[in-house]
Amino acid sequence: MTDPQSTPGAVAAVAGAARLLSRRAGSEVELFEPEDLGGSGRSVVARARMAKNPFSDRRSVVVKHYAPPEDGTDLASDPFRYEVASCQLFTALPSDVRPSPVIIAHDPEQRLLVLEDLGRSLTLADKLFAPDAQAARTCLLGWARGLGRMQAATAGREGDFGALLRRLGEKARRDPVADQARAALAGLPELLVEILGVEVPEMALFEAQGGVRLLGGTGFRAFSPSDTCPDNNLVTSRGVRFVDFEWGCFRDVVLDAAYVRVPFPGCSSSFALPDAVADAMLDAWRAEVAPVWPELDDPELLESRLADAQVLWVWWSTWQLLPRVPERDGPIGPDAGRSPRMSTALRHYWRGLGVTAEATARPGTAALAEAVVTALDTRFPDASSTLPLFPAFRGGEW
Repeated sequence: MTDPQSTPGAVAAVAGAARLLSRRAGSEVELFEPEDLGGSGRSVVARARMAKNPFSDRRSVVVKHYAPPEDGTDLASDPFRYEVASCQLFTALPSDVRPSPVIIAHDPEQRLLVLEDLGRSLTLADKLFAPDAQAARTCLLGWARGLGRMQAATAGREGDFGALLRRLGEKARRDPVADQARAALAGLPELLVEILGVEVPEMALFEAQGGVRLLGGTGFRAFSPSDTCPDNNLVTSRGVRFVDFEWGCFRDVVLDAAYVRVPFPGCSSSFALPDAVADAMLDAWRAEVAPVWPELDDPELLESRLADAQVLWVWWSTWQLLPRVPERDGPIGPDAGRSPRMSTALRHYWRGLGVTAEATARPGTAALAEAVVTALDTRFPDASSTLPLFPAFRGGEW
């Protein structure tokens, strides 16, 4: 008998997981009550209860089943392989610093992962859209500490990650944002002229190169999920846990920390954070990474690198969102209730970047930010000029 929340995809994924676990155990393992947890166009995620058996005391597992790659897909960057390698890397870490579910089994032929079930946890996004400001603040600080702890624990393990990928057949390691960021640097000036009538100063182009340099071989590299949006973080009894590592990679740690500054660039849930909360998040993150990279405890150095990362994310976000705006200046994501209007988000990104640029002596970026905000105000006068705070903080007490 199947759970009312099951779907054909969840049923098939759980059946495949039962076969996989039975092969590993050498005896039949029964999974039942498949429950569809969602997923993406590439995968199905399901929870299943585990019948009592002598091989495990687990009560349930989570199964992730990837669809076969479409014809012509470049398997040089197969998200299934990256997810498996990421989970294997984390499973080898001590439990007190492990940022993700334990991987129990995987099957490349079925394109299937069986993972530890972290329980019926809310996401960080759920907390940010609930009315409890203190709970949201606590979870955001937990996210920041968890991010820093994950980065500190994976410092120096890039070779291990590469070895895991090679064992899975992956020949190259790539940061999925790197190519997009370089494309944004090359293409955004023309796009800003075409859509907003804004010319990019040469000095702004020069200053933007600092963000691109963070994509190279810096001395502050650690694992990044590449997508730390609020929907991809679970709030559990053991703290915030990261999920979804389809594009996991190693890159400069400041790139993920700068998510606080934008905030959450390009994410569907990209509302504003109170300044005091954002500052506390960065302090919590820095406390975790400073023992590994003492240089990042230098306020001047850290601020310079955060500014470079903020430039990169704002250029990248604009490159992603601005072409969509002329056709439909709607919410970034599919759920209008949990996603801001694109032009409003872009105003906020550029206004914040302008403040940072003024404070860090980036005159070209400051001039460009002012021009873009003015052009957005003119082009979309009916849109709100101020990005609302996440609902949890709209009561004014946090």
